[in-house]
Amino acid sequence: MRNLLNFLLKYNNLIVFLILEGIAFYLLANGNHYHNSRIVNGFQGITRGVNERISNTKTYLSLREINSDLAAQNSSLRDTLRALKQEQSIGFTDVTDTVAGQKYKYTPARVINNSVNRQKNYFTIDKGTRQGIQPDMAVICGNSAAGMIVGCSENFSVAISMLNLDFRLSARLKSNGYFGSLTWDGKNYRYALLNEIPQHIALNVGDTIETTAYSAIFPEGIPIGTVDEYKKSGSDFYVIKVALFTDFKKLNYVDVIADLQRDERLGLENRFK
Repeated sequence: MRNLLNFLLKYNNLIVFLILEGIAFYLLANGNHYHNSRIVNGFQGITRGVNERISNTKTYLSLREINSDLAAQNSSLRDTLRALKQEQSIGFTDVTDTVAGQKYKYTPARVINNSVNRQKNYFTIDKGTRQGIQPDMAVICGNSAAGMIVGCSENFSVAISMLNLDFRLSARLKSNGYFGSLTWDGKNYRYALLNEIPQHIALNVGDTIETTAYSAIFPEGIPIGTVDEYKKSGSDFYVIKVALFTDFKKLNYVDVIADLQRDERLGLENRFK
């Protein structure tokens, strides 16, 4: 009690000053709307600042728990992704082409060897007969034509690249349906040549070139490239330079396509040859 009295006697002037200041602020705030709003807003700003700092401090202190949860989620996602990849690698995925009335099976593969600087280029993939791959199956990269399987072992397959002088592909102009034969001239790996397109049709740079269903290997409508330039030859056909969609120097992951009705179709057609 004596200590309290000594404290009040020692700081009586300061205590009286603070009490009078409080009364003055109270009268000012209640007696004038402008001052009242400014004081209230000021206290609210201070309160918001304090609350924000408290919230940031709590968030910082809980980062370890948040990181732990994220790590657990990442592990779960990796397990799910690995399981999906293993499931895909076991076999093919059925796809039905309702337009052409054909059924196809797709399997993903990775390119493990490739060349682009030879006259006859091939590439190797990491799937073989064990995964259901056989010769004469089409190979696409993304959604674009890339080549055709020509040989298989149990776990590997070799495909002839579109960048091969022996490669031939039935291709057409998407705009009007006129078809011809697509080949490679052994020069630039980004371009191929489309022949046998008659000169009387309308042709424009940028027109899309796609596969036909005549080869019984590629599904109909697989994109190949676009018309880069064209000229008239000595015959009645254009020589069309096609800018390929597939960049063979970046060939990495591909899909192999099997036509389930190919044998039935070829068997019937061979009866009339």
